[in-house]
Amino acid sequence: MIARSLRWRLLLAGGVAIFLALLVAWALMMLLFERHLERRLASEFEHDAIRIVAGISIAPGGRLEIADPPTDARFQRPVSGLYWQATYRGQPERSPSLWDQTLPSSPTAGASEWTMRVGPGPFHERLVYLERTVTPDRAGPPVLVQVAGDAAVLDAAGAEFGRELALFLSVLWLFLAAAAWFQVHLGLRPLRQIRGQLARLEESPSARLPIDGASEVRPLVGAINRLADAREQDLERARRRATDLAHGLKTPLAAADAQLRRAEDGAGHFAGIQKALAAMKYVVEAELARSRIAFAGPMRGDGADCQEVIERLVAVLERTDAGEKLVLDVKVPADLRAPLSAEDLTELLGGIAENAVRYARRAVVFSGGRTQDAMELSIEDDGPGIDDEQMARALTRGLRLDEKGGNGLGLAIARDLAEATGGSLTLSRSQLGGLRARLTWPG
Repeated sequence: MIARSLRWRLLLAGGVAIFLALLVAWALMMLLFERHLERRLASEFEHDAIRIVAGISIAPGGRLEIADPPTDARFQRPVSGLYWQATYRGQPERSPSLWDQTLPSSPTAGASEWTMRVGPGPFHERLVYLERTVTPDRAGPPVLVQVAGDAAVLDAAGAEFGRELALFLSVLWLFLAAAAWFQVHLGLRPLRQIRGQLARLEESPSARLPIDGASEVRPLVGAINRLADAREQDLERARRRATDLAHGLKTPLAAADAQLRRAEDGAGHFAGIQKALAAMKYVVEAELARSRIAFAGPMRGDGADCQEVIERLVAVLERTDAGEKLVLDVKVPADLRAPLSAEDLTELLGGIAENAVRYARRAVVFSGGRTQDAMELSIEDDGPGIDDEQMARALTRGLRLDEKGGNGLGLAIARDLAEATGGSLTLSRSQLGGLRARLTWPG
């Protein structure tokens, strides 16, 4: 899932990048904190060391004396962790806290400035040393001045700061991860909009994506629109070819059928040819109707006005020889709309209505309505009707019923057209006694 999701890949990459950045920040801040502690400790040690240097004097016997040593109580308590020592000619003068131990000689102490180092000390401790050599007597040897403290104090302070800093950065990581999620969500918003707009391309070949979005997705939108242009051109060429083929075959087929009807002898032979021509005519008419509805334009507005379309259809049927003898009753609500264009709805209802008028005795009823999850249109007649087996055959693609007991070609074609527009066609027995054709569209 993560490997195929752009959102999760961006979030994972952002979370890892933020974690690594905070980890580096934690390490650098720990280093800066340790340096700060060392400078702070060096400042405290230097204050005591300067007091020691100020009190250095060389007695007449060559003995080192410290006139005013530091007064911190820890210097007076044995093994307190805070020590000072001044070494002259190998003889140390030290704080009482060292008891009977001495600080080791320094390998790095110089005369120019105070230096710090961490190293072993007495009582098995790690100590932080501040050291420097001074020369109280220009003609005499230098004095090594050392102030040392337990390094465990620095370690404990660093560990406590590290834990608190880690907790803070963990909380900060959560906030930054949430910000990254919002950023990714906002950044992918144009792609989500394109996904919704692509549905329009599925519904209509002539639809196009708007190009007024983010500049980063405009190349993608342009490529999709160019692909849609090519697709529409291919569909238009296919439609024209299908229409030309259908019209090209329809005229000679009709002429051949007319010539066969005029034939006065060879009835059996000509009847077979006429039956084959009728089958070919069905295929041509079916494909012509399918091509018209498959390449129809986009649905305009809220769809076709069912009442208006049916009334126009009834006005045409009433002028036919069969229609002028029937009562054509329209019981369709004025606000009922079908989810397709008016031209497509006319094409769809035409074949069913012609079939009903052809076999009705006295009346054909057009009705419609809407339920909670669907809308439907029905056409019923009071003709002889057909049985269940014939209903199944009437809706079978490529088959037609016998001329004596069938409902012609319109039902099978109408079923294909209904499915092409997302609906369905079902047949049942009408309350008028004939056939009821019911068209249903979900939603």
